[in-house]
Amino acid sequence: MIGDDPHILILEARFYPDIADELVKGATAVLEAAEATFDRIDVPGVFEIPAAIRMNIKGMDLVGGRRRYDGYVALGCVVRGETSHYDYVCGESARGLMDLSLHYSIAVGYGILTVENQEQAWERADVSKKNKGADAARAALRMIEVKRHFGYFPR
Repeated sequence: MIGDDPHILILEARFYPDIADELVKGATAVLEAAEATFDRIDVPGVFEIPAAIRMNIKGMDLVGGRRRYDGYVALGCVVRGETSHYDYVCGESARGLMDLSLHYSIAVGYGILTVENQEQAWERADVSKKNKGADAARAALRMIEVKRHFGYFPR
């Protein structure tokens, strides 16, 4: 598919660990099929994912000799509650990821579920149903191809 085995960082928000596990299951199956290498790191919730990616980018600037990630897969779930907290978490995490993508030209697969309830979350996370973890991994891989098309990576 891509060639030159892409190296991916999966960031998994663990606020809903059972949903996170299912999203990761879908994502890793796609990455393994594409012969991509990947690392995983967990963060408390989706709000922290953009900061973790930025920490990685900054860390790579400071520490030489480590292989950079070709792309990122952001996985997690936000379930609407009784307050406006949901709106802030969803909006700011999405904005943070888009800002990083635009500023640093990184390939990001967006696998953050924003749902009304657990049933909707499971419908989207379940690998035998909508399998949004797999979709996010495919998106990251495709964006790596786009970057390579524009000369960001050697072939």
